[in-house]
Amino acid sequence: MRAIMVALSADGHFVARANVGLFFTADGRPVKTGLPKGFSDLFGHRSADAQAFYFEVKTPTGRVRPEQAAFIAAMQKRGALAAIVRSVADARLAITGKPHE
Repeated sequence: MRAIMVALSADGHFVARANVGLFFTADGRPVKTGLPKGFSDLFGHRSADAQAFYFEVKTPTGRVRPEQAAFIAAMQKRGALAAIVRSVADARLAITGKPHE
């Protein structure tokens, strides 16, 4: 994920990581922070035209959960670039529509 963030940033795009978490209060109550279920790991906008993107980052064999697939589909329906990416090359292709040179 870090390699994708570094590469996209070096290409001039804005990219951020979506973090979620769980912590416990002093009296032991759990508190969840973060974003809706299925929200993509990385999001940002393309440098050329500020087109929004959402990327779910998976290992080469990682499985996509139903909530993640639904989120990607919802963002695509709304006109954003959204994809499952497994490498820097995948992310660059998803942003530009062509292989990186």
